[in-house]
Amino acid sequence: MKRDAKSCPITAKHIKAALVGQPNVGKSMLINSISNAHLHVGNFTGVTVEKSEVLFDYSEHHFTVVDLPGTYALSEYSIEERVTTEFLVTQHYDLIINVVDSTNLEKNLQLTTELMSLGKKMVIALNMSDEAQKEGIEIDSKQMSLILGVPCVKVSAVTKLGIKELIEAVVEEFEEEHTQNKLLFSEAVEEEIVLLEESLKKHRFEDENSYRNIAINLLKGDKKTYAKLHDDPVWTELQPLLVDALKHVELHHGSDDIKEAFAEEYASFNKGVVAEVLHFAKDPKERTLTDKIDSILIHNIFGIPIFLFFMWSLFQLTFEIGSIPMEWIDGVFSWLGESVGATIPNEDVRSLVVDGVIAGVGAVMLFVPNIAILFLGIALLESTGYMSRVAFLLDGFFHKFGLHGQSFIPLVTGFGCSIPAYMSARILKNDRDRLLTLFIIGFMSCGARLPVYVLFAGAFFSESMAGNVLFAIYIIGASFGLVAAKVLKLTAFKGVDEPFVMEMPKYRLPSLKLIWHTVVTKTVMYLQKAGTFIAVASMLVWFLSNYPHNVALEEQYAQKIENAISEDEKKTLANSLAQANLEQSYLGQIGKFSEPLFAPLGFDWKMSVALQTGLAAKEVVVSTLGVLYSLGDEVDEENSSLKEIISKNIPFASAVAFIFVVMTYLPCLAASIVFTKEAGHIKYFFYLLAFTSIVAYTLAFIAYNVARLFT
Repeated sequence: MKRDAKSCPITAKHIKAALVGQPNVGKSMLINSISNAHLHVGNFTGVTVEKSEVLFDYSEHHFTVVDLPGTYALSEYSIEERVTTEFLVTQHYDLIINVVDSTNLEKNLQLTTELMSLGKKMVIALNMSDEAQKEGIEIDSKQMSLILGVPCVKVSAVTKLGIKELIEAVVEEFEEEHTQNKLLFSEAVEEEIVLLEESLKKHRFEDENSYRNIAINLLKGDKKTYAKLHDDPVWTELQPLLVDALKHVELHHGSDDIKEAFAEEYASFNKGVVAEVLHFAKDPKERTLTDKIDSILIHNIFGIPIFLFFMWSLFQLTFEIGSIPMEWIDGVFSWLGESVGATIPNEDVRSLVVDGVIAGVGAVMLFVPNIAILFLGIALLESTGYMSRVAFLLDGFFHKFGLHGQSFIPLVTGFGCSIPAYMSARILKNDRDRLLTLFIIGFMSCGARLPVYVLFAGAFFSESMAGNVLFAIYIIGASFGLVAAKVLKLTAFKGVDEPFVMEMPKYRLPSLKLIWHTVVTKTVMYLQKAGTFIAVASMLVWFLSNYPHNVALEEQYAQKIENAISEDEKKTLANSLAQANLEQSYLGQIGKFSEPLFAPLGFDWKMSVALQTGLAAKEVVVSTLGVLYSLGDEVDEENSSLKEIISKNIPFASAVAFIFVVMTYLPCLAASIVFTKEAGHIKYFFYLLAFTSIVAYTLAFIAYNVARLFT
């Protein structure tokens, strides 16, 4: 094998293979086991599902292997299944490499037999053969090849057993003439397939698919096949034959559900294959290591506490370890801002570059260590097979609110940052469940809101109580999220619940190469999606808060500052100038204009401006309040003067309402854009804007009036 190949030119000996398998069968690890293969990662056109292609050379052949999303069946239930089915049915490729979990053969054959019904060239990779051997499972691959009419090769992505044999089998299958596989249905179904084939042959219907494949698709009710044949002259004779055929199949199975009938057909065939090729060297009922670990980790009583401990540990590591490089990154960008600023003579341009671009990009880079550690922890938990079990544990509780156990992963990620949380919602297979989870993620208070909470908790409560108040804010926000999920489930996302089916794979040691690839690609994706938007938003806030200039006002204050005696007096005047400029800026005008809207919540124009700047990034709220209250923008949540002024100038009831708005209103600009991309259409952004605005305003109004009763 040529290990140094980095390209895959289209030649006569180019082989394009579709890598297909159920989730957790080791497809990604198998594709990574081809050492130093050139990996291309992107998204399928129009969707957020990740697409990986591996390019390599073997002997005289050039390979492109497309790693399709894991799917349990060729259907349109989830995005992944739609993408995989669409690719297999409509795209050009030479053959299918079907990856099968050798330790769970019968279940995996459900997809295999559906792939065989496509009538394409195919090779079956019996992955995890080493694990099967340890468990006393023997698969007669030669016998299986004869029964199916498809080459079957034992492989192990971990030990690289059989990788060369698999590639050679693919080359051999590619070079040989295509022969029909040996997928057989019951006598009744085969009889109808033959009749439909004969009709197609008689009319010399031309199609890239075989007549048998077309007949099977017609019986299964494939919409694309129906649409293709409907306007063809052959349909006149074919339609009555098809109606009679469907009646015969339904009668044979005693069911009017043709999908259920074919599911039984596939299951019967699979059982026959398993009976012929699968043998156990020891009692299969003997408890495996996975069973023993599961008896502890998914215990009815101890399972959830153990998981909470793991997640607590992960977040401790995320923020404790992540805080170390955060200080270095902050120092680098502070130095960069000072260095670059010193070289720009024009004050406006210097402010734009330093306060807008550099500060904006620095704000994103600051969180990269936390994001990378969080992705690392989640990738480790997922690759070992543990996250699947957490979804199973929490499904019962989440189901009461219209969510599924899988929703927990993006929701808990939302406490760190909404951007990776929105991205991680892709694990939800059903569109409705995924959209519902996307709408709820914003209720999980991200790290950017923490400075606001710390500021107000410190302003109105003692230090001994502030920590409890912070904890209460996070719990209340999450609780509102669950209630909102229930409301949305009963209204916008109502419908019959889809069954929650999730495989619990065997525990496995994680692949370091795969973990590294996951963390790097996810972190780069975070930077690409977040960094640019934050930088643009920061520049927009800078412009709105700095223009238009009031020259007369600045000259008036310049004279006062020049005549000031003490440094404190000069600083006070400079802060007053900053407040006056901000009040007359576009941002101040927006605040004054919107003040009547927020008056029922007890907000003045300064609080409304702070909320509006928070739409760009929640961290901006604190510095905006600092400027508005004549302290300058170099303040943070620990600034005692700001805490004192807020406690004196903002009534307690208004502060409570303000926290409720921050807790529930629209996420930052970058997160909102990522939400829109993940949701799939711009309309969902406006739905989110309307939903969060109504919820935030309503809750703040109630909180304001309730708080007034006690103050």
